[in-house]
Amino acid sequence: MFATTPLRIVAVSAGLSQPSSTRLLADRLAAATRERLTAAQDRDDRDVEVRVIELRDLAVDIANHLVSGFPSAGLREAIDAVTQADGLIAVTPVFTASYSGLFKSFFDLIDHTALTGKPVVIAATGGTARHSLVLEHALRPLFAYLRAVTVPTSVYAASEDWGSSGDEYTEGLPSRIRRAGGELASAVLGRTVSGASRALGLDDGEDAVVPFEQQLADLRLD
Repeated sequence: MFATTPLRIVAVSAGLSQPSSTRLLADRLAAATRERLTAAQDRDDRDVEVRVIELRDLAVDIANHLVSGFPSAGLREAIDAVTQADGLIAVTPVFTASYSGLFKSFFDLIDHTALTGKPVVIAATGGTARHSLVLEHALRPLFAYLRAVTVPTSVYAASEDWGSSGDEYTEGLPSRIRRAGGELASAVLGRTVSGASRALGLDDGEDAVVPFEQQLADLRLD
């Protein structure tokens, strides 16, 4: 019998505006992950709980904690949600060619061992595709330091990516979101269920039971 506790997916959005493309990307990645988790469970289904944490609502609490060492109740609850999640989605806008200060300040408050082994999708938004390497030179090293396991596909959304479906040579944003969501779902199930994990095909093909390590070996980086 599988455990009946729900699978918990937490998305952290560091967007500052309302509406925010960063929050939109977080929502779409969470929805893709939920869809794949739900489809991958063909028996003894576990509920999938998704929560999005908006860091803009915690900005003052984060600053106070950095100088006082004491988190507010709301900030403590958000940190606990992140550290106790089965899978994490981390999305930041690009500021000065890196993650935002608010994003970094929040993760500075998390113990460096609290995310050990946790599957993570890293993602970012920006005005131009020229900043897409922020995922590899900033976000991936940050979560490596926190001992999390970042899935191979990272997602960067420039302004021109919204509404783009891609072409025969490139993948559009929706395709990258589905692929990242599928990888996170596979990682979550591989971590919470013993043995081989059930994963959907990356191009919406047939279900196949494939060891998670083999799934990662077969994937290419964005």
